[in-house]
Amino acid sequence: MTDERGITDAQRGLSDMSPSEFRAAAHRVADLVADYLEGIESRAVFPSVRPGEVRSALPQEPPREPEPLDAILSDYARLIEPNLTHWQHPGFMAYFASVASGPGILGEWIAASLNSNVMFWRVAPASTELEQTVVGWLRQMLGLPEGFDGMFMDTASMSTLTAVLAARHVLPGLDARDEGLAGRPGIGRLRLYCSTETHSSIEKAAIAAGVGRAGVRKIPVDADYRMRPELLEAAIAEDRAAGFWPFCAVATLGTTSSTSVDPVGAIASICEREGIWLHVDAAYGGSAALVPEMRPDFSGWERADSIVVNPHKWMFTPFDASLLLFRRPEAFREAFRIVPEYLRTPEGEVARNFNEYGIQLGRRFRALKMWIHIRWFGADGMARRIREHCRQARELASWIDAEEDWERLAPVPFSTVCFRHRPASLRGAEGDPNLEKRLESHNEAILEAVNRTGRIFLSHTKLAGRYTLRVALGNPRAREEHVRLCWDLLREAARVVTV
Repeated sequence: MTDERGITDAQRGLSDMSPSEFRAAAHRVADLVADYLEGIESRAVFPSVRPGEVRSALPQEPPREPEPLDAILSDYARLIEPNLTHWQHPGFMAYFASVASGPGILGEWIAASLNSNVMFWRVAPASTELEQTVVGWLRQMLGLPEGFDGMFMDTASMSTLTAVLAARHVLPGLDARDEGLAGRPGIGRLRLYCSTETHSSIEKAAIAAGVGRAGVRKIPVDADYRMRPELLEAAIAEDRAAGFWPFCAVATLGTTSSTSVDPVGAIASICEREGIWLHVDAAYGGSAALVPEMRPDFSGWERADSIVVNPHKWMFTPFDASLLLFRRPEAFREAFRIVPEYLRTPEGEVARNFNEYGIQLGRRFRALKMWIHIRWFGADGMARRIREHCRQARELASWIDAEEDWERLAPVPFSTVCFRHRPASLRGAEGDPNLEKRLESHNEAILEAVNRTGRIFLSHTKLAGRYTLRVALGNPRAREEHVRLCWDLLREAARVVTV
């Protein structure tokens, strides 16, 4: 029963929302979500809102008494939904795609209702074993050998940190797990290697692991932004001679700026010779391995000690879902396993207890949405969509290459295109010391003009010091017409923006 304000008996009492009330509310929310997805193209991808506007429209104190669902949903529709940057929009082509598919949303919803905390087997039997199964499915879908085990994390940052800590743990004689690093004489400085194009999460992992940013050595890249293995090998030798303790190298398959692919096979050979842990950051690019004909780009990643692939990037799985795979599960378990009496269970070694393989005790039931998602699309269906995104990217690259005033700045191994506008008026100005600054201002204005339309949303990076526009594809709702719209808006902006 509800009163004249719409407040229910359950809200006035001590119980939860009743099943009948939940059923009615859930139908309304389902319609709200379906309406949002159906009408998303009518919205501006990036809202015309300024910092602080949403917060100023919200009450600064919490309600003391219950509020009716009508008022809550009305405020959501008025204040929240219109003022979001819409990652679900087919015109969102910034950063990397992070799209929530319909079946994934349903799986997320069911997982929330179950509220299964996947700490250890006893408190989550089906959840634990489903996660083991889905990890195995994804391993097979990615073409990796049976030697890999793994688990779901929240993001690549946490997956990478966990891998770096495991790499630190296996160093003979360090015993950082029990003795720590601070104040210990004679252990030497740890050294972690990555390329100059590596994601910032690697440095954050080094900070958290006690290596520090000063312990990270960035290896130069070639003209296609790939790590140069010969320079990695030379750096390791130089560091050993200087008293550093090389312990981990990170190869990237799909760097954040250009989506370049490090020569992981050559890097793996060096790591094997030097006794260094190899972690592969394939958070974005790894999804391309779902497409069998693209797997040669990943040759050698099966030799890594650990790999991260984010299904919430290019597998159109709702955020968050990061897959951490490892060939040496015992390293993770030995690094993190702490079992106080209150966590002991009679299953012992028979059951998988995921909390023993990482930092977290409590863990979300991410495997359920992945299970539903994979079954609804099928492995071939997921590969078919990724193949199409790569085709769209190659098509856009061909349009850029065909126009004299546009310049592509990186290869296109996957579904991201990096380029800039270089008008005829600036093509003969190579000796101008302000040329790059002028080109940066010009392309920055083009980016802002496109984003102001609300129809397409793009981001930028810098490659070899050059301001670079990026178009990142990967939304199964986006069609070639959306890519064509993006290109038309870019060319129109280039025509009207003054140099």
